[in-house]
Amino acid sequence: MRKKSILTKHLQAVAKILYQEAETEELESLAGIEKTIRAQTLEYITPELGVFFSKKQQELHPAE
Repeated sequence: MRKKSILTKHLQAVAKILYQEAETEELESLAGIEKTIRAQTLEYITPELGVFFSKKQQELHPAE
């Protein structure tokens, strides 16, 4: 499997979970969808990516 298709598969799984967590009335307009996606990205996704990247950096460059 190519990296892009793997990423797409995982993102679709994440999207399904986040959709279930969303307020349904917020998903009735494009503005509401965008607001929900931004809020969920900041709450759930960005912190996890930050932790992952930080750990990878520490693995590559351990404290001397």
